Amino acid sequence: MSLPTPDADALAHSRQLQQDIASEIAAAGGWISFARFMERALYAAGLGYYSGGARKFGAAGDFVTAPEMTPAFARTLAAQAMQIMALSAPQILEAGAGSGRLATDLLLELEIRQALPQRYFILELSGELRARQRETLRAEAPHLLDRVEWLDRLPTHFDGLVLANELLDALPAHLVRWRDDGIFERGVSIADGQFVWVEHAATGAVLERAKVLGGECIPGGGYLSEIGLAAAGWTASWADILGCGALLLIDYGFPRHEFYHPQRHEGTLMCHYRHHAHPDPFYMPGLQDVTVHVDFTAIAEAGTEAGLDFLGYTAQSTFLINCGITEVLSRTPADDIRSYLPVASAVQKLISPAEMGELFKVIALGRGIDVPLLGFISGERSATL
Repeated sequence: MSLPTPDADALAHSRQLQQDIASEIAAAGGWISFARFMERALYAAGLGYYSGGARKFGAAGDFVTAPEMTPAFARTLAAQAMQIMALSAPQILEAGAGSGRLATDLLLELEIRQALPQRYFILELSGELRARQRETLRAEAPHLLDRVEWLDRLPTHFDGLVLANELLDALPAHLVRWRDDGIFERGVSIADGQFVWVEHAATGAVLERAKVLGGECIPGGGYLSEIGLAAAGWTASWADILGCGALLLIDYGFPRHEFYHPQRHEGTLMCHYRHHAHPDPFYMPGLQDVTVHVDFTAIAEAGTEAGLDFLGYTAQSTFLINCGITEVLSRTPADDIRSYLPVASAVQKLISPAEMGELFKVIALGRGIDVPLLGFISGERSATL
């Protein structure tokens, strides 16, 4: 597959990160886990994909998220946000807010519905993305900017809605191969000046988790897949933070029995560069996104075992329909073809099983919420986890 060639500045940026990672590999004795490689490729200060300066979202970036596709996504999500805030506190915390599009459209919709949060927190580590988020808000919702506050770490306590759209897939994951002669972790070494895969016997938390999965659902025979310890850990950490409220997590992935399906024997690792999807994480580190699908069973287990209540799990299509996306679409007159068709097309992508409707899932965990959440009133799928 032919990928677009980066310009000279981008190449220099990537080479600097490659040198830094290579130095770390050498200092570690010639091998680091893939989880560590992924962490550095995405989050290394000033050089990682999410901490560098390249444009990532939308038509000029590497991929398009649901909020970038259409304001209808945020406008629909507003109904669920309103309910959760009414049951807890009038606050929203968005983790990993991308370009700021979701925050902007959600705040504008909540204003229309007379349900603005008192505070909208954005947890964002990237200075470049913070600047973009502020720019988006200032351009389209300047009168609401004073409600927004940026955080560089998790709060010690929070009440309200915690929202994360396509965050979990970008948290570092370990690569594990279950072989007939044992369990091995796939990591990264250097050979002839290039990054290469090398497998070592798994140890520690990776080995313990892999043993459990091996007994539950791994078919064996050289099966390769991911274990998302960071995603599970991030979810569990909210049990010590959340007073009354809910986590609403939206991402692509599967319940465990589908995640570790025999036909998915090479895992779910995927990279995104200039709207090209490919499987090579060693291509231009720092310039491309590196992702894995989410094991939603692991997310549900991590949250509930830490003390959070399970509040619902379903496909994105079902969640958005329950929250009124058809009513949001109906605001655009169907006889205004020029305006209606782009919105209808985007909504179709959000809810179609052949597009994002089935691959993307929504899970909610919380505390102090004792009524069914709107997005899960029908088509709830917790029995599949």
